[in-house]
Amino acid sequence: MRQAIVNAAIFDGTGAAPFEGTVIVEDGVITDVRHEAHASDLAADEIIDARGLTLMPGMVDAHTHLTWGSSVEKIYHQFILPPEELKVAAWRNARVLLDHGFTSLYSAGALGDHIEPELARAIASGEAVGPRMVPSTLERSPEGAEGVDTGDVFNGRGPDAMRAFVAYCAAEGVKSLKLVISGEDALKPGSSGDILYTDEEMLAVREAAREHGLWIATHAYTRQAIELALEAGARILYHCSFADDEAVEAMAQRKDEIFYAPGPGVSVAALEASPPPHIDMGAMKVSAAERLELERALVPKLKARGVRVLPGGDYGFPFNPHGRNARDLAHFVDYYGFTPAEALSAATMLGGQLMGEQVGQVKTGYLADLLLIDGDPTRDVRVLQDPDRIRMIMLGGKLHKSPLNHPVAV
Repeated sequence: MRQAIVNAAIFDGTGAAPFEGTVIVEDGVITDVRHEAHASDLAADEIIDARGLTLMPGMVDAHTHLTWGSSVEKIYHQFILPPEELKVAAWRNARVLLDHGFTSLYSAGALGDHIEPELARAIASGEAVGPRMVPSTLERSPEGAEGVDTGDVFNGRGPDAMRAFVAYCAAEGVKSLKLVISGEDALKPGSSGDILYTDEEMLAVREAAREHGLWIATHAYTRQAIELALEAGARILYHCSFADDEAVEAMAQRKDEIFYAPGPGVSVAALEASPPPHIDMGAMKVSAAERLELERALVPKLKARGVRVLPGGDYGFPFNPHGRNARDLAHFVDYYGFTPAEALSAATMLGGQLMGEQVGQVKTGYLADLLLIDGDPTRDVRVLQDPDRIRMIMLGGKLHKSPLNHPVAV
């Protein structure tokens, strides 16, 4: 199957200015990117006229919780769902993310075991609809530790338990482990400085993850937690809001090995939320305001040092539902000083690097995960928040959403 997208304003994911061109796709892979609007020798089975639209890579969410149930299609006023509903919500949320232009996601942990590996297999086989995904398992928080238990530990404490946990995850089909190293002020005020793992446990998980070929994602707030994450070989660090200069330096020294996702989406949404009187979000709002203020200074420092900063904002709460994920790009512009093109590049090219696949760029040899946008997101990233302005969603050359008013010619 040979497809051609013609007359497009192409944003290629690198941050460079859009250019007028044509993209050729064969069997789900981009085989040619031409700096001409409509080549004469297309000989394509399918031609998509993108006149007046922007062609860009599909977006990547770097901090996804599919089992945090709420989406723009269905709000749950409870966090923990029955197992059967948890699975339904995860399947729905995967499709919602794809509907909103996210063609890849990196999981930051699940509320139920087995669910994400099963979903990833179902998507890969065509039995379920959703983005490419790096699946995770239960967020692992040590039981009985000081701090807040946001996950589960079903195989105990100590180095041997950590090795057993990693082996279990590998057998289940998990690709990235989620370790909660810091506490969480939003849930237990004053706990962000708590350290929930020992040095020996983190060393054990590093060795086991390397042995089994798994990645590590970490919830870390303070310098000590960040240093533990780095020493454990974490691929991605979340939050890091209380990082000091030493932590910034440590992250910068590993800039070619790590990714960082601050997660502004949940903070902004918490501050915007107007809960009913019986719901107390006071601690969450205080924590959100503090983190956002700290990150205004932290994120530009890390970006200037070359650390790869990615969007992904803990979506799935009733006040921050899945489907609003593209708001993170605007938060990068408004709070962190990114240009729209830089925010787009973070959500595409850099996200593709996190995924470890040839995605996130309009580039020869890359998978054809592509969007057509009514508008120019390099001028205003907010256009990506309107699903009606996402005129085409292509995943591996297959049209999940056909371009309205831009017919496909055969």
